[in-house]
Amino acid sequence: MLDVCLLGTGGMMPLPYRYLTSLMTRYNGSSLMIDCGEGTQMAVRQKGWSVNPLDVICFTHYHGDHIGGLPGLLLTMGNAERKEPLTLIGPKGLERVVNALRVIAPELPFGIRFMEITEPEQDFEINGYQIHAFRVSHNVICYGYTIEIPRAGKFCVEKARALNLPLPCWNRLQKGETIELDGRVYTPDMVMGSPRKGIKLTYVTDSRPVPVIARQAAGADLFICEGMYGEADKAEKAREKKHMTFREAAQLAAQGKPKQMWLTHYSPSLNHPEDFIQEARAVFPDTIAAKDGRTLELDFEEE
Repeated sequence: MLDVCLLGTGGMMPLPYRYLTSLMTRYNGSSLMIDCGEGTQMAVRQKGWSVNPLDVICFTHYHGDHIGGLPGLLLTMGNAERKEPLTLIGPKGLERVVNALRVIAPELPFGIRFMEITEPEQDFEINGYQIHAFRVSHNVICYGYTIEIPRAGKFCVEKARALNLPLPCWNRLQKGETIELDGRVYTPDMVMGSPRKGIKLTYVTDSRPVPVIARQAAGADLFICEGMYGEADKAEKAREKKHMTFREAAQLAAQGKPKQMWLTHYSPSLNHPEDFIQEARAVFPDTIAAKDGRTLELDFEEE
């Protein structure tokens, strides 16, 4: 099961009722964050979650509303006497940008591992998360992310028995180990069925509509997409600023056909996104104007 919480839904500047951009997920004791805008720590605390098991933070780009909350978060983690290293993933310049921010958080009791994205699309795997970064279209280098939790096939008892494998070997093969026994090598594929459908989450902010977004959202259990502007008369401004309207986000969802879409990253002038939700739902009915703290548990499909 993957827990998903949209910590902040604001763009550009925080508001009394809306923190800046951040998403957090939890899976198998490990937490992942995408972006860390101002107010992220408060949002985590209000949700009742913790940053202690946070193992990786992915950054879409380096505008202040997406990374400005990082120094304070690092200090909090350090004050909690964290020892485990933290992995940061982001576009080129990641280490330079983070080290500049760390002028106010210079000494930490844990290491930081930097993983820079150097290709238009690039894959990472950390603590059970399969992370796919893909380049989108903003006025600076910016990436969206697809997070997947794979699911292995079923263990086939009949195959294991036919191979005369002793019971203690079964669990090791289920966990993906290769075993050598009596001079013969046994691999997981010899006793496992075909991989089953896993969990898929696609997250995009700060972009014009581009085909790669719809491709990444295809079949997702949840697609989270920026809707900077809800008003139809803001379409030209969205093009100028390299953002999206509700309708444009919905058109991408209609192409990719995820199970549902949450809108996020609203303009500060958009006080009530729900007032414009019908514009999006006319194109993609399963659209939600998400608010800070919106949470969902994504589970594997029952068979």
